[in-house]
Amino acid sequence: MNMLRPEALKHLHPGWFSIVMGLAGLSLAWAQAARSMGDIAGAGALALGALAALAFVALLGLSWWRWLRQPEALAADLAHPVRHAFVAALPISLMLLAGVAVSALGQTGGWAAALWWLGSLGQMGATVWALGRWINNAQAGGWAQLTPSLFLPAVGNVVAALAGGAVGAGPWAAAQFGVGVTLWLALLTLLLARLAVHGVWTQRLLPLTFITIAPPAVAGMALLQLGGPAVLAWMAWGVALMFLLWSLNVMPRMLAQPASVTWWALSFPLAAFAALSLRLAGHDSGVMGALALLALAFASLTVAALVLATLQGLRDGAWLAPEQVSLSVAAPPDH
Repeated sequence: MNMLRPEALKHLHPGWFSIVMGLAGLSLAWAQAARSMGDIAGAGALALGALAALAFVALLGLSWWRWLRQPEALAADLAHPVRHAFVAALPISLMLLAGVAVSALGQTGGWAAALWWLGSLGQMGATVWALGRWINNAQAGGWAQLTPSLFLPAVGNVVAALAGGAVGAGPWAAAQFGVGVTLWLALLTLLLARLAVHGVWTQRLLPLTFITIAPPAVAGMALLQLGGPAVLAWMAWGVALMFLLWSLNVMPRMLAQPASVTWWALSFPLAAFAALSLRLAGHDSGVMGALALLALAFASLTVAALVLATLQGLRDGAWLAPEQVSLSVAAPPDH
């Protein structure tokens, strides 16, 4: 298997855990759909959750093997201006898997709570580490290193509120949610300034644009989980919709280049938007209900396409190869 070759294993960076995030996020979306679609949707949520868990175990084992055999590869990831942010994908995956356990299996204690706490504390640790790294490397890379990937170690804290209350950690989940929202607003301001000053990120990083959808979409779900007013969730949905429509602008340029694991950046944001849309639509059979089902279909088809692309990329070795991208220049404008 190509993934097990030493030269291929070197390129199994933390960004691969975005696969787990996408599968688990889609599982949560189908769990929302089960409220109106019944047992078939529930079975789909359970199957996706199981696939996410299998992917997590496989990636965790391979990443551990990689760390033991090639510690310099992990050190390079931690120093990388983009890849370092995906270290947070691991604790976020744990919190999402805990959410799947709650929504699909009804587990609210025991191993589900342990998963959630491990992910929650790991995410807080990743946040503190990332903030320290940014302070100590304030001038390194300049505007070029400001991409939506930075939302993961900072804004990923909002994910804690999705299952925090169910596992008996409501107050801590609310506190962590506050951290995530605060850092989202700060980073969003910097990201918009980067676009104005330096332009958009490189061509190969265009899929990261879709990450901008995730913070407001997850925040809307989290607000409802925490007992917040529905009007705030609707406001968050509107912001997420705006970023979805904005992100779709880069899709033609993204599809014009070879697929890579970076494309999995589409999966979790689209799934989160679908989950929030379904939650707000409830049993509505009108326009909002139709939009929610359309969002779920779009997210599901995207994840299915990504799974097929991943299998093909692993089979021919194209997805476990050196990056062909410069992080110091902006993407060329459209012609």
